[in-house]
Parts: sequence; structure tokens; C-alpha cells
Amino acid sequence: MSFSPELHHWLILSTILFSIGIYGVLTRRNAVGVLMSVELLLNSAAMNFLIFNHYASKPFIDGAIMALFIIAVAAAEAVIAMALFVAIFRSRKTVDVTQINTLKG
Repeated sequence: MSFSPELHHWLILSTILFSIGIYGVLTRRNAVGVLMSVELLLNSAAMNFLIFNHYASKPFIDGAIMALFIIAVAAAEAVIAMALFVAIFRSRKTVDVTQINTLKG
């Protein structure tokens, strides 16, 4: 007897990933940790697109295309965020998000 995960199993997994991401965004002080938490949030959203594409509209690939767009946006966001973190670290000598509260140099 094999176990096949149903829709609600996948949605619970996606909700757990999203919750971990929200917790990380709200509690992390390190900017890189916040960025990783945002990536978890985006991956959870991409997972939801794939889940509903599989269970709701089998012959279409709309969910897979949206997941690819999310992956592309996440990659671009990571590159831009890391460049900003490097620039902030060079000027402030920290990546602690609680200490980066003003735009003054």
C-alpha cells in the first residue's frame, strides 16, 4: 500500500514554508537571513501555483509558467539585494537591519 499525498497535504507543507518565512522576516536581524526568509515566502507561493495547477487544471501549464516567473523574480531580487547589502556593509560596516534605519551617509 503506497501513500499518495493529497491536495491538503501539499497545502499544509506550503503553509509551513510560508510561516517559517514570515517568522524569519519578522525575527531576523541579519539582512542575509531576511533575504533567505523572503526566498522561502516566494518558494511557498510558487509551490501553491504548482499545486493548484496540478489538482485544478491538469491539461494547462499556467501554474508552471507562473512558478518560472517567480523563480526568475527571486533570482533577480537576490542579486539586487546582495549588491545593496555589500554597499551598505561597505559604508556602515554592518548588515544588521535594526541599525540600518536612515538613508543619511
